[in-house]
Amino acid sequence: MAQDNFSRVTEFILLGLSDTQELQLLFFTFFLLAYSMVLLGNLLIIVTVRTDPKLSSPMYFLLCNLSFIDICYTSVTIPRVLVALLSGHKAIAFEGCMAQLFFLHFVGSSEMFLLTVMAFDRYTAICRPLHYAAIMARGACWALVAACWVGGFIHSIVQTVLMLQLPFCGPNTIHSYFCDVLPVTRLACADTALTEWLMASNSGLISLGCFLVLVASYALILAKVRAHIAQGHWKVLSTCASHVMAVTLLFMPCIFTYLRPAGTLPTSRYVCVIYTIFSPMMNPLIYTLRNSEMKESMWRLWKRCRA
Repeated sequence: MAQDNFSRVTEFILLGLSDTQELQLLFFTFFLLAYSMVLLGNLLIIVTVRTDPKLSSPMYFLLCNLSFIDICYTSVTIPRVLVALLSGHKAIAFEGCMAQLFFLHFVGSSEMFLLTVMAFDRYTAICRPLHYAAIMARGACWALVAACWVGGFIHSIVQTVLMLQLPFCGPNTIHSYFCDVLPVTRLACADTALTEWLMASNSGLISLGCFLVLVASYALILAKVRAHIAQGHWKVLSTCASHVMAVTLLFMPCIFTYLRPAGTLPTSRYVCVIYTIFSPMMNPLIYTLRNSEMKESMWRLWKRCRA
C-alpha cells in the first residue's frame, strides 16, 4: 500500500517510566535531582579546566568536551520529561519526536566516539610517551573532537532518514519517556524488518565497535603498566579504572538495546535510564573524585571564588 494512503500520525504519546499516577512525583524528583547533578557537576568541570592553566593537557581538554556533551545529551530528554511529569501533558508532535531522536543519537554517538578518543589519548600517553606531545598536539585534539561530532552527525542523519521513510498511521503510544528508534519503529504501519536490521547495524555496531576498541586499548595499557606497578604506576591504573567504569555504564546498556532488531526481545524502559541519565550523572564523580589534580584545581577555584 502506498504511504500516501495512510492517515499520518501527527503526535505520539510518551507513557514515561510508569503508568501509575502515584509514582509521578517520585520520578519528577529523581529526574530533577539527576539533571541538577549533571548540570552542576559538568559545568564545574568545564569551568575548572578552562580557568586552571595547570589543566592544559589533552586529557583535560577531552574531559572538558565530554562534560559539554553530557550536558547536551541529558538536555535532549530530561527537560521535556520534567515538563510532562509536572503538567501531565505526555503528547509530543511528530516533528518534535523526530528532532529528539536525531539530537539524541547525534550527541550520544559523538560521546561514544569521544570516549574512544580519550582511550587513545591514555594509550598514547602511557605506551608511547616519547611521541605523545607530537601525536596529541592541540591541533590534532581539535581535529579528533571535530571528527567525533561529524561521525555523530552522519550516524544520526542515517537513523533519522530511515525513520522518516516509515508510514505511521496508529497506534501512537510509546512505552518510554523519550523518542528512540526501537519504540518508534514498532509503531510503523509497514513491514520494518529491513529497517530494523539497518538500524541495528548502524547503532548496535557503532556501540560494539567503539566498546571493543576501548577494551583493547585498556588491555594494552594494563599489560604495559603491570610490570611497573611498583614504580609508581598505581595512579595510571586508577585513572584507567575510572574510565572503564564510565565506559561500562554507557556502552553495555546501549549494546543490549541496539544490537538487535526491535522485535526480538522486549526492551525495558528502565534500561534506558542507565545510559541517558545515570551515566552522564556519574561521569563528573568518576572523573573528579578519582583524580587528585582535578580535586586540587577545584579547591583552588573555590578559594578564588571566596576571596
